[in-house]
Amino acid sequence: MTGLMYAAVAYVRNPVGIFVEELRRELHPAHTHADAHITILPPRPLQGTEEHAMEILQEVCAGARPFEITMGDVETFIPATPTVFLRVAYGAYRMRELHDQINRNGLEYCEPWPYMPHLTIVKADTFDEARKALEIARRRWDSFRDGRKIRIDSIAFVKGNGERWVDLAPVPLGKAEGEIGRK
Repeated sequence: MTGLMYAAVAYVRNPVGIFVEELRRELHPAHTHADAHITILPPRPLQGTEEHAMEILQEVCAGARPFEITMGDVETFIPATPTVFLRVAYGAYRMRELHDQINRNGLEYCEPWPYMPHLTIVKADTFDEARKALEIARRRWDSFRDGRKIRIDSIAFVKGNGERWVDLAPVPLGKAEGEIGRK
């Protein structure tokens, strides 16, 4: 994909996110520009305007309640791509539901891979690098003693060119307290 792309992500700003960012800095320092996140809507071109896409996101997110997911094992997408990631072990169905609800109208896109919720640790340049990173990441994750739960209570609508991404807007899940019960 080339040109300007759009995506929806949930930033991970807890001990799991810190773990991933520190491990990424160690294993692949050239790719430390992205904050730890779980992609909800993979990169795609828009079918309409940014404003229309924001309306879709706000509508879907207003009807979705915050939820928790739990991270599972370190895995890899080898042989498809040299990517090492943390699998979402519990709550992945909630991520898939949110993905499916957002992937419509101006944000609809025929994605090249089936959607699988995960937290990328490293997208290596080669498969050998990914295999080495996989072994190190597994050892480190096995010794990680903080909680493995992540609360998903907002998503960020982002745009970029594949390497650099800019946040357009945060979109909270659920209605604001003052709006609950209002029509």
